Amino acid sequence: MVKSLQLQADMAQEFGVCVFDVTLDCEDGAPVGGEKDQANMVAALANSTHTATQLIASGLRRRVGARLHAVDHPAFSADVDIVVGGAAQALSYIMVPKVETLADVQTAVAAIDAAVRPGQRTSELPLHVLIESPAAVHRAFEIAAHPRVQSLSFGLMDFVSSHAGAIPHTAMGVRDQADGETLDQFHHPLVVRAKLDIASACHAAGKVPSHCVVTELRDAGVVERSAHTAAASFGYTRMWSIHPSQIRPILQAFTPSAADVELAARIVEQASLAEWAPIAVNGKLHDRASFRYFWHLLERANQTGCFVPEPVRMYFPSRGH
Repeated sequence: MVKSLQLQADMAQEFGVCVFDVTLDCEDGAPVGGEKDQANMVAALANSTHTATQLIASGLRRRVGARLHAVDHPAFSADVDIVVGGAAQALSYIMVPKVETLADVQTAVAAIDAAVRPGQRTSELPLHVLIESPAAVHRAFEIAAHPRVQSLSFGLMDFVSSHAGAIPHTAMGVRDQADGETLDQFHHPLVVRAKLDIASACHAAGKVPSHCVVTELRDAGVVERSAHTAAASFGYTRMWSIHPSQIRPILQAFTPSAADVELAARIVEQASLAEWAPIAVNGKLHDRASFRYFWHLLERANQTGCFVPEPVRMYFPSRGH
């Protein structure tokens, strides 16, 4: 966790914007019996980021969250008291794993709100929800629609495991490029269906779909290829990493190309000059539907540290330079 926080700080300085979140883990990061010690460490680390003077001086805003235990786990209440009660002012979100129903979200929200101390925050803590079972996928649309839910993440390994062997273990991995038969996480029908349902639920509710991990830790080619597939074919706008070496390949895959950014800037500039009336660019018609598409592309470019050309740069917030 410390290494991830340092990398986040270093890359924020490099790109002029915080290009990835760090989620401090109380769930899988804690040994059995060590849950309270882990929660105290998470709270302390979160608070340390809140006072990182070198980033504050640069005007850079960091995004650090905490993953607690599931709402039905014995450690959940202590997690909330220690992490939220001790570090609510430093947290950008709370991640809740193994959410099965809308009622689980409501339970989490009530506990989190009760733990925030007076004066700690001026806004409510958003929730990032992990969808990890067939039942949760079935309810993804109503879970995503909850106003406090900011993002849904797909928990691939728990999802596959929940099928009691009905889905092969290969669906937890990524097949070789030359392999056209193995049912991996991008080709097994049940896994593909779950990913698409979660992405669709997020887009329907205006929330962020976050793709699952790739367990091939150090193969940058596999990581980048998987991230590109998640973005281009499955509609995900973010992706989890489980090792610092995965972050740059994921960022590269989710970053718009320079050619796309240049085209988007030209279209948005001309649309603005035309008072957002239909225009033609390179012999193609563009109207408000495509204006919206290219506007979102420029937003994503700005968020991932890309150069946004003048004069459309004025439409997008400063990255702290």
